[in-house]
Amino acid sequence: MEQIRVGFAFCGSFCTYGQAMSALEQVKARFGDVTPIVSEASAALDTRFGAAHDHMREMERICDRRVIDSIPKAEPIGPKHLLDVLLVCPCTGNTLAKLACGITDTTVTMAAKAHLRNGAPLVLAISTNDALAASAKHIGALMDKKNVYFVPFRQDDPVGKPTSLAADFSRVNAAIEAALQGRQLQPVVLGPDQ
Repeated sequence: MEQIRVGFAFCGSFCTYGQAMSALEQVKARFGDVTPIVSEASAALDTRFGAAHDHMREMERICDRRVIDSIPKAEPIGPKHLLDVLLVCPCTGNTLAKLACGITDTTVTMAAKAHLRNGAPLVLAISTNDALAASAKHIGALMDKKNVYFVPFRQDDPVGKPTSLAADFSRVNAAIEAALQGRQLQPVVLGPDQ
């Protein structure tokens, strides 16, 4: 097993937490050294998809380390060079907008800012209902940003949610490996049968 220091940041797309937890297990199995990071919403909100406390305990069990759950805990990621790659999975439209506009007011956006200052890769696994609407411009802006990469994504329900996009969580490890080589895993936009 190759030892790559991966940050795995969860944002509040709670309906994808089952897939994200599976991806977390795969990342841990592949890379070994994984630090869980959670947004304030992830740390505080109990939803029909589970209790926040239970989600964080599962992250800590998988990673065998404490969750980074505050801006002060995330800030040292940059100056101490704590990560080789940072994955935001799931990455919500809210977080996409903040990253695109340089807003650093959450644990996850602070982790990303601190990490990017080192010129290291940031990988985004998007999951947002407005990706082909209000979030489209933020996706475009981030695709043009140095050291930012995407897990390939597709429309997850073109009929019921025509502006929604979700990452293919089974491609997280491949996207991380590509980003560590300085390249975007292709194709980034997947068809229904890919």
